[in-house]
Amino acid sequence: MKKSCRFRVLMLACILIAKVIVLGSPRLLHAQTFNQNLGPSGLPLPRFASIKPTRVNVRVGPGSNYSIIFTYKKKGLPIEIIQEYDQWRKIRDAEGDEGWVYQSLLSGKRTAITIPWQKDKTKRLMLRKKPTDNAQLVAEVEPNVIGNIHQCDGQWCEITLNNVHGWLHQPQLWGIYPDEKIKGW
Repeated sequence: MKKSCRFRVLMLACILIAKVIVLGSPRLLHAQTFNQNLGPSGLPLPRFASIKPTRVNVRVGPGSNYSIIFTYKKKGLPIEIIQEYDQWRKIRDAEGDEGWVYQSLLSGKRTAITIPWQKDKTKRLMLRKKPTDNAQLVAEVEPNVIGNIHQCDGQWCEITLNNVHGWLHQPQLWGIYPDEKIKGW
């Protein structure tokens, strides 16, 4: 009797271990689903965030002893965190510039910038009342306007730009990955 009970417990333990090995942890599975790795902070890399204060120095390396290569002067600017070292984050902006910033100067608040790659500055985006091409036009938006993301469904994002609220096609924004979904407010 004792042998069969031990055998069942041993079998159950083996099954559980096998499941963990094959499936991995739920966090790891979630990260793999989005083709991301987890950084030392336990958060996915890469990931989007935004600049918290109005002025942020960007450095060559992860420490205040490294020289400043440029300074951001735009609160809410979307950035992509691509690496972590201690309390420092290596970031990339919409133009592809990279450098290191102290983590407390970054916010998890999701923002986006409209078509920063657009060379023709006369091009306008149609901000719609609803997430459809034939929805009422709310505003025409220029390139390089920063806004707060409220939600995205993988095709459209609900966003507020200069206190105007509406929906834009997701591929027209930098600050969110293609097909990424963000749950609404």
